[in-house]
Amino acid sequence: MYAIAFLAAVAAIKSGVEMQQRGPNYYAVLGVTRSSNPLEIKRAYRKLSLEVHPDKNPSPEASDQFDQVKKAYDTLMDMEFREVYNKFGDDGIKANKRYDETQFLIELGVFYVTWGFMIFMLTLGKRNAEARNWTFTGLLVMLVLEVTIMTTVGNPFPSWLFPTWAEFEVIWLLHSLFPAFMNGCRSLGAYLYVDLDAQTRQLLLALQEQGKDILLVLRDVQIGVQSIQSGGGAGAHVIAGDGTVSMPQGAPLPRATPTGKIRELQDRLQTSNTNVAQAVRSLKSDGNKSSNNMGFYLMILGYIVVSYVFNQ
Repeated sequence: MYAIAFLAAVAAIKSGVEMQQRGPNYYAVLGVTRSSNPLEIKRAYRKLSLEVHPDKNPSPEASDQFDQVKKAYDTLMDMEFREVYNKFGDDGIKANKRYDETQFLIELGVFYVTWGFMIFMLTLGKRNAEARNWTFTGLLVMLVLEVTIMTTVGNPFPSWLFPTWAEFEVIWLLHSLFPAFMNGCRSLGAYLYVDLDAQTRQLLLALQEQGKDILLVLRDVQIGVQSIQSGGGAGAHVIAGDGTVSMPQGAPLPRATPTGKIRELQDRLQTSNTNVAQAVRSLKSDGNKSSNNMGFYLMILGYIVVSYVFNQ
């Protein structure tokens, strides 16, 4: 669970830093929402332009702020540019990008097929079976959300959900958080995984050893009773490793009574019961919870480094 908490913290910090670096979108710059109409946008622009105009604002950054407000106003007042900005962001405006179904499906296929292959490779093995199912389910949910967002004309979100966020920012957030989601599923799957086959084999072996002890002691009791009946209990027997009984000549041995053998049986059963109980506890517990997570932490660190390098 510490690994999952660590992963959540890293994902939150990484996403927060990236959002700060991206800066506010055009809606946040003007102080309007996605559902604002042109009249509301114009009113917000007039108010802000008076506040940040270089002639009235002595700040050295006033000129840049005014240019940013003017650019946001020009984009959001043009309905065609506004739709492009909502779907593709400022880069889409600069590249004069338009929604093309074929191009969209190609980009979508490359992204999700690549991630599907990575999920399959990173979740190989019986230990990661549940994590694989969870991760593929999350990938499919993200695919459905992205297709819905990109193919919906107008505002696809309720007015109360991320009111100042554009569609491209929501998709960016989904893509940014998915690696953390995948690794969280892997960590949680490993934490909850119990190898029932190995634990069951251990329990069966313990029961088998207990059965052997019971048979050996019962054989000793049977032989002891026969010796007492035939010899009046005057001597004692010695049991060899192969189960045969030998009586040394001229050397009296301590008397072996059925009561003593029963006590011996109780002692052996107590020892065997301890082994069986330990196997049962091991079967019920997820002994893999305390596994070493060093590889997991190194993987997260590597992901952060690679993300930082490619974002430069």
